[in-house]
Amino acid sequence: METAVGTTVTEQRTGGGDRPDAPAHARPAVVHWAVVAAGCAAVVAGALAANPANGTTTPLRPAPRALPAAEAPDPAKAELPLDCGPFPVKISVQFAADLGDGRPGTVAAAHCDAGNGTPPDAVYLLGPGAGGRPEILATLLSEQENLTVARLALRSDGVITGHAQGYSSEDVPRFSPDVSLDLTWTRRSGHWVRAEQAAAPAAQV
Repeated sequence: METAVGTTVTEQRTGGGDRPDAPAHARPAVVHWAVVAAGCAAVVAGALAANPANGTTTPLRPAPRALPAAEAPDPAKAELPLDCGPFPVKISVQFAADLGDGRPGTVAAAHCDAGNGTPPDAVYLLGPGAGGRPEILATLLSEQENLTVARLALRSDGVITGHAQGYSSEDVPRFSPDVSLDLTWTRRSGHWVRAEQAAAPAAQV
């Protein structure tokens, strides 16, 4: 239909201009398609915010980025669901970031500070909560998996990465982990999905 309208208009122009016998629908069709084009342009313009300084466009969703620790929830103030009895909770690894949702967050690994042995870590994603106390947005790793987290970081694409060590059986001494894992957490449909793969032996890391 669009080709037919365009062809008709062109033929009328090349065939003698504004003749009295020109089809009555030719000019309204041009106006109609001009209105449609203007509407499409308005939708595209609304989807992108132009930077008046340099004319660049800004994505609707902010990019993941690291934040200073002072701008994100303090994990030391969070009530973490660890059963430590008389022992305090210790934050072993943490980083602060905007994970792409425009809000400050903290990813933290924590364990019971028993003073001996190698207590397992749990990893939590914390966000701002009521009364200045951070709230748990997601549990990325449970202490029941018996892993010790050595590293946590944010990748430029928003994926959380980590490295953990563990034990292949109860017979392995707690001071000599023989399992080494590289971990990633990716957000899918509002949930964090974990993947893992074997890394170099723990003794070589």
